[in-house]
Amino acid sequence: MPQLRPRPRVLLVAGALALAGCLSLVATARADIVISFRTPSANIGCVFASGFGSPNNLRCDIRSRLRPRPHRPRGCDLDWGDSYEMTANGRVGLTCHGDTAILPSSRVLHYGKRWTHGGFTCKSRASGLTCRNRAGHGFFLSRRHSYRF
Repeated sequence: MPQLRPRPRVLLVAGALALAGCLSLVATARADIVISFRTPSANIGCVFASGFGSPNNLRCDIRSRLRPRPHRPRGCDLDWGDSYEMTANGRVGLTCHGDTAILPSSRVLHYGKRWTHGGFTCKSRASGLTCRNRAGHGFFLSRRHSYRF
């Protein structure tokens, strides 16, 4: 029985499709971004996430808890009262979570410095951390008090 040999044109198309699929995976991987930072005191830690099929998101946790302590979010049976989160255009919400955004390996956002990415800006000061989104919503976190705006 004679052996069938693929035509060069078929191989070229198959190779191009395989390459396109690989490039698509690389492009998708680059679209998913996670960036973390913390204050010099290590009392506040933040995680920015982009991609993953969701809008850009910023979450910041404070080890010393939110003051005044907010009410438990409706339907929350995990940890709460120590974290705010927001999208690049949305209002600030309380986080119901089972993890933490305070990561010891995060880069330090030194006092007086600003972090900007994906529609968010955070300013670190000795008095606390202020973060806002492109819509002007945001929050302030410190040991003494915290609030959303």
